[in-house]
Amino acid sequence: MADNKNKVNEYYTKPPELGRWEGFRLFLWNSETSQFLGRTGSSWAKILLFYLIFYAVLVGFFVALMAVFYQTLDMKRPKWELDSSLIGNNPGLGFRPMPPPSNVESTLIWYKSSDKGNVRYWQEQLSLFVQSYQKENNEHADNVVPCSNFIKPEEGKVCDVEMPPTKWNPCLPEAGFGFEDEKGGPCIFLKLNKIYNWKPDYYNSTNLPGPDKMNDYLRKDIQDAELRNEHEMVWVTCEGENPADKENIGPLRYIPQRGFLSQYFPFKNQDGYLSPLIAVHFEQPKRGILINIECKAWATNIIHDRVDRRGSVHFELMVD
Repeated sequence: MADNKNKVNEYYTKPPELGRWEGFRLFLWNSETSQFLGRTGSSWAKILLFYLIFYAVLVGFFVALMAVFYQTLDMKRPKWELDSSLIGNNPGLGFRPMPPPSNVESTLIWYKSSDKGNVRYWQEQLSLFVQSYQKENNEHADNVVPCSNFIKPEEGKVCDVEMPPTKWNPCLPEAGFGFEDEKGGPCIFLKLNKIYNWKPDYYNSTNLPGPDKMNDYLRKDIQDAELRNEHEMVWVTCEGENPADKENIGPLRYIPQRGFLSQYFPFKNQDGYLSPLIAVHFEQPKRGILINIECKAWATNIIHDRVDRRGSVHFELMVD
C-alpha cells in the first residue's frame, strides 16, 4: 500500500524550476518532446495547412467578388450621369495659374511686373499648363484632329485645341503671358469643368435673359454672332465683383474668342480629349489695387450661384 502511495506522489512531483534563459531555451526547442515554440512538427503542419486553406479561400472569394463587380462597370462611361450623379449637370469654371501650394486656399494672383523673379512662378505654371495642350505631349495624339469652328469631329475623335501665335499673342510662353508687360496686365486661362455627356443649350436671340441677369454688351454679342451663325458656344464674361472692381479692372480681351466652341461638346471620355481653353488678357488693370474678379460661363442650362460657385469662378488680381 505504501509503495502505491509513493508512486502516486512521484507522479505528481513538481517539475524542477528553470531560470529565464533555460525556460526560454526549452520553449524554443524541447528535445524530450520534439516541440518547437510549444508545438510538435505535426501540430505546426496542421495549423499552417489550416491557415493556408483559409486565406486561399478568402482571397479567392475576394477575387470572385471583384470580378463580378468589374463586370458591372464601364471604364469609359460612369454608371450615374448628369442629374443622377454627385457632380450634377451644372459645370463650373477653372482658372490658371493657381497660387503656390503653400497658400492652397488662396485665389490671389499677385506679382510685380518689373521683377522677373517675382513673375517667374506664374509664367512657369502657365508654361506647364499649356504644354499639356501640345499635340506631341498627348499620348493619344492619333485621336486628336483639327476641326473647323462649330464642326464636330467624326465619332470617337476629338478636336485639337490649337494655339496659333497670330490669335493667342500675348498669351503665349514666348510673350511671357503678359506678366512682364509694365503697362498692361497678365493672361488668365479659363477652362470649363468636364461633365460626362453634358451638352450646352446655347443662347440665341429668342432665349436671352433680361438685362438684370445678362449685361447688354453680351446680349448684343450673342445677337451679332447669331447673324453670322456663330452663336453656338458657351459664352464667357469676366467682370469686377463690386463697383470699385469694375472701375479698376480695365479693358479685357478674350482669346481666341469669347467662349468655348460647340465642337468640343459633349465630353464622352474620348481618348486624347482636353477641355477647351480661352485666355482673358487684362490689358490695363489698375496697379497697386486688389481687384476681385468673377468669370461666368453662359448657356441656358448653366445656373449661376455665387455662394456655391456654380457656373462661375472667382479670383483676385493685384499688379504692382
